[in-house]
Amino acid sequence: MTRSNPLDHDSAPRAQKDDGLSDPSHPQGRIQALEELILSRLDDDKAQDVVFIDLKGKSAMADGLVVASGRSHRHVGAMADHLLRALKEQGYGKARVEGMPHCDWVLIDTGDVIIHLFRPEVRSFYNIEKIWSVEPPTQSVAM
Repeated sequence: MTRSNPLDHDSAPRAQKDDGLSDPSHPQGRIQALEELILSRLDDDKAQDVVFIDLKGKSAMADGLVVASGRSHRHVGAMADHLLRALKEQGYGKARVEGMPHCDWVLIDTGDVIIHLFRPEVRSFYNIEKIWSVEPPTQSVAM
């Protein structure tokens, strides 16, 4: 009796769990593709200190939150403009935007992912990452 080797490439492929992440037409796959687009675009634009916070199951307002910094007003504005263009070109519709005239803090709401682009001084003042890093208190049951 021979046992099959799991490393043997000739064996039949195993069934994989269909979580929809690889299918862009599936809602979860679309959200993952959106997250990847945002993070890639920010990387291309040399955003600093990029943080992605997964909100799935934690908040009804969005599935993800991205916080990033730009070096100046102009850098923040350019990152926001490039990101809005990329979202529109990739078919993610028209995102809602706040803060573009001053570019101290630009908020872009795509519906599934919310992006906050800051100048470093403004980001450190508001420190919004801290809001999402606090763990909820554990409930104790009196017996």
